[in-house]
Amino acid sequence: MFCATRGIAQVQDPAYDLLLQKMLAHSVREISVKEVAAKQSNVIFLDAREKEEYDVSHLNNAVAVGYDHFNLATVKNIAKDQRIVVYCSVGYRSEKVAEQLVNAGYSHVTNLYGGIFEWINEDHPVYDLSGKPTEKVHAYDVTWGIWLKKGDKVY
Repeated sequence: MFCATRGIAQVQDPAYDLLLQKMLAHSVREISVKEVAAKQSNVIFLDAREKEEYDVSHLNNAVAVGYDHFNLATVKNIAKDQRIVVYCSVGYRSEKVAEQLVNAGYSHVTNLYGGIFEWINEDHPVYDLSGKPTEKVHAYDVTWGIWLKKGDKVY
């Protein structure tokens, strides 16, 4: 199944998983990195991080929608039945953006559990603004960056 629910989506690090279980509201469906990486066709990735984070690296073909100034108008051309995976650094900001999408009538929205940090931790590629693979990842700040185990941290 494409969508995961609380208790099914996990990250590799048990301490990181515990943090996510407590921090997230689990208000939208969650999907693990492993699950979405196996089923990327016909998925639109929305990046709920800020522009400076997206500019360092992002998932392939992800659409930058931001968090601080997210507006539903940025997704008006996406069909309401399109499969959408929203991600951010760890999953908190993307959960909040996903909630807005669900409330607006988007029917196949999931939150990437563990965010781009887990994507990198599980050895999946990210891309720079020119579309080239990169090892650089915006780690948000030193406190949150501890959960990014691989890649080159940028602050």
